[in-house]
Amino acid sequence: MFRTALRTVLAHKARLLMTVLAVMLGVAFVSGTLVFTNTISDAYQKSSAKGFDQVDVAIRPEGRKDTGDTVGKEPELTQALLDRAAEAPGADSAIGVVSGFTAIADKHGKLIGGGFRSQGGNYWGAEDPRYPLVSGHAPKGQNEVLIDSGTAERAGYEVGDTVRLSVDGPVLAPRITGIFTTDDGNVAAGGSLALFDTATAQRLFHKSGAYDEIDVKAAPGTGQIALRNALDEIVPKDVASTTTGRQLADDQAQQIASATSGMRTGLLVFAGISLFVGTFIIANTFTMLVAQRTKELALLRAVGASRRQITRSVLVEAFVVGAVAAVTGLVVGIGIGAGLRSLVGKLGGTVPDGPLVITPGTVVAAVAVGVLITMLAAWLPGRRAAKIPPVAAMSSVHAQATTKSLVVRNTIGALLAAAGVTTVLYATTLDGSAGQMPMGAGAVLLVIGVFVLTPLLSRPLIAAAAPVLRVFGVSGKLARQNAVRNPRRTAATASALMIGLTLITGLTVMAGSLQHAIDKMAASALKADYVVSMANGNPLSVDVEKTLKSTDGVTATSPLRNAPSRIDGETEYLTGVDGATIGTLTDLPVLDGAFKVGGTGVVVDDGTAGSHHWTAGSRFTVSYEDGKKQVLTVAGVYRKTEMMRGIMLDVATLSPHQSDPSDMQVMVRTSGGATASAKSTLEKALGDNPAVLVQDKKDISNSIAQIFTLMLNMLYGLLAMAVIVAVLGVINTLAMSVFERSQEIGMLRAIGLDRKATKRMVRLESLVISLFGGVLGLGLGVFFGWAAGELLGTKLATYELVLPWGRMALFLLLAAAVGVLAALWPARRAARLNMLTAIKSE
Repeated sequence: MFRTALRTVLAHKARLLMTVLAVMLGVAFVSGTLVFTNTISDAYQKSSAKGFDQVDVAIRPEGRKDTGDTVGKEPELTQALLDRAAEAPGADSAIGVVSGFTAIADKHGKLIGGGFRSQGGNYWGAEDPRYPLVSGHAPKGQNEVLIDSGTAERAGYEVGDTVRLSVDGPVLAPRITGIFTTDDGNVAAGGSLALFDTATAQRLFHKSGAYDEIDVKAAPGTGQIALRNALDEIVPKDVASTTTGRQLADDQAQQIASATSGMRTGLLVFAGISLFVGTFIIANTFTMLVAQRTKELALLRAVGASRRQITRSVLVEAFVVGAVAAVTGLVVGIGIGAGLRSLVGKLGGTVPDGPLVITPGTVVAAVAVGVLITMLAAWLPGRRAAKIPPVAAMSSVHAQATTKSLVVRNTIGALLAAAGVTTVLYATTLDGSAGQMPMGAGAVLLVIGVFVLTPLLSRPLIAAAAPVLRVFGVSGKLARQNAVRNPRRTAATASALMIGLTLITGLTVMAGSLQHAIDKMAASALKADYVVSMANGNPLSVDVEKTLKSTDGVTATSPLRNAPSRIDGETEYLTGVDGATIGTLTDLPVLDGAFKVGGTGVVVDDGTAGSHHWTAGSRFTVSYEDGKKQVLTVAGVYRKTEMMRGIMLDVATLSPHQSDPSDMQVMVRTSGGATASAKSTLEKALGDNPAVLVQDKKDISNSIAQIFTLMLNMLYGLLAMAVIVAVLGVINTLAMSVFERSQEIGMLRAIGLDRKATKRMVRLESLVISLFGGVLGLGLGVFFGWAAGELLGTKLATYELVLPWGRMALFLLLAAAVGVLAALWPARRAARLNMLTAIKSE
């Protein structure tokens, strides 16, 4: 039986090619994902470990602790603590570390490093072992700076050049006195690093004689644990904690692994979708192969083969196909992993140097996935073939499914679909996070239920296309009859395409609705023409608002200044605004009282007011961060939005209680409204600073939507794999269907159906099957998009369903194109069949 199975595989190489390709693509996606993420993770872990070579023990400040009515102060690592750490038993030296955001502009004024990975710090003394100098000398004073070699190379900077940079808004223009190398992970990822002398860094990053971290180097012969124990004796527990360099490296490695695991999981999900779609192709292929070999299997049963041996022979064929596909997919996947790493570099990202990582786990996973998926998909056709009695197989009376089996299938499908719809509808009544799991489970049940019901659905839906198909005469009539002749085969073929289009349509519906919600949110919350903020979301210097206020054409400004406070024993963040102008710069619905801010009068969003049981006229005591208390009065309660919420009070009331005030944003209104010239004027007033964003309502909406658009495009690219697999399924089904109907096609040719009409028949059959899958996919996608939107609506008040009719029509055209393209080769093959040979075939 084993030799028979192998001979069968070799005899049907062409028939199994598409199945091998489908499995291979899924395996390649899995193995490519594992190779890529393992390579990225390994490279970053090794790079980050190098960054801790100069650190044996790190002293880091504890977080702020709020108690009672007191806002805790941020603990500081002082110079005195640094001196004590340097003299601790077993310590060789100690370095004070200061760091913060520093945006560097290239020679064309554009931001280097993408903003979020743009960092600054201090260079310790005349020679800092952390940052070996390639050229130049250490910085001295506020007009000198060092930059990393990667940034210097990308921007074309050399020692002696002047560079424009910014820490919190105002533009600085120091001279580059040196270029250094570093193993910093942010720089390895394409970021930038600027270093000042310690005093300048402390002033720029608002540390005033303090440090963010103290790195201690152990003396020869002293271990990291021993040094940490010694430092624990001198470091106040309520101020700071100690961590060994080895632990820091391990923690960093764990963070990197955690960060890449999310990307890996997402990619593997789409690989799983491709494999899931591929299972339909595999099951379809083996079902048709078994049907074509019915008499052969019956003969084997007649000469003594048992049911188990018949099933085993089919599984051996599946094993061979799966093994070939798995090995090929692994090789292709390794190439995909290498290609993805190269693509990251071409798209502007940077990955630390390192080898391509191919772990034993990747190899085992690829082979196991390919073989197991294929064998599982082939098991049911094999089992079904083994249950056919030899005499029935010889006479082919088994070919049609019994009424009982169809009733059982339709009943199971209806129950699954009903359970799925019910679960999804129930999930829409829950809170956003609580409804995710039920909705996911309901979606899976509904998709499986629709798949089971697809043979039942195929007849009426394909029959609906009959009036159009009549236009094509005999070819159209034959195409419709062929499509409904074997509903199970049609269902399996259409379902592969249905799943891909369901996901694509659902994502598109959600994305379009989110974009509408974001546009509505930006328009409803703001009357200001522009909002000014740092590119990475860091606080702005208070000088920015002063500069904007004095700029020509500006009629009103207001900062949004955050500050912690204690109210009723809880920490609440206050938002300082210009009480005289905030009402003209925002458009927030007032639910109670009046929107008036000034003196001790404040306005509160409805969520905060509800939690404290406040209404217009309520009075409460606030404890500021400087320890002083004040009684404030609620002048009004407004409806919160995603952009505006919290307790708003006048900056004149708040600022005296802040030691180092800064603004998160500044709202601006100009005399001419939001125009290109007004925006240019504001940007010039701020020194054409690449680290500062000047955005109108449309810019704000686009910047938020850009994230969703990028994610959507990535998901489209990943789902394209599932669509490609579905195309292979259509090609495979049609090709094998043509082979199965060779005698029929020969008879049709003999009685007058020419080659052109034969091609048209096969193409129309493919088109009908593909459109059938497309219609089901669009329907399910819209339903899932609506249901997911109901969950988002609990978190985003402006969300409402928007159906992208244009894109949905495009997706339906895509399904039609898939049908036409998939039929090219099978139609050509059908038309070229020799009539006499086909008629004599069995």
